[in-house]
Amino acid sequence: MKVLVACEFSRIVAEAFEKRGHDVTSCDLLPAEQQGKHYQGDVLTILDDGWDLMIAFPPCTHLAVSGARWFKNKQKEQAEALLFVRRLLDAPIPKIALENPIGVISTHIRKPDQIIQPWQFGHGETKATCLWLKGLPLLVPTSIVNGREHRIHREPPSPERWVNRSRTFRGIAKAMAEQWGKS
Repeated sequence: MKVLVACEFSRIVAEAFEKRGHDVTSCDLLPAEQQGKHYQGDVLTILDDGWDLMIAFPPCTHLAVSGARWFKNKQKEQAEALLFVRRLLDAPIPKIALENPIGVISTHIRKPDQIIQPWQFGHGETKATCLWLKGLPLLVPTSIVNGREHRIHREPPSPERWVNRSRTFRGIAKAMAEQWGKS
């Protein structure tokens, strides 16, 4: 399949699909952290390029409930973020998964099809992650583990904190590739 992994600079999900033999392009405004096909730029400019599947990770800065106390001061930014999400979900791609934390997408666009946790995919972390799906089945947990820790949320402030919090857990990426990477 021709796969677009939108808003992903880490290439963790892209790499999981590449290992299964797919033609994968990651896309982000930032350069990629790993080797592989990467389009550095606005994903909206390549949505019509004949993709079979898109996994999208739009920035959650103005969408996640963790920032709710600032919502009243960033209504314009939130409206723009929601418009971006709508454009991704409405892309002319037959299979779409959009990932974001619990937030305003649920109230302004629609409820997620599924909420997953890293501990369902081999990682002892809690990080509720919503999935909005089009043409794809629900993601089936692959390795439920103990250890419901909040390590990611307890990370001290630093310039890298947002980067570390935005990376997809490898177990989730592997499950996406195995379960959604079927032609």
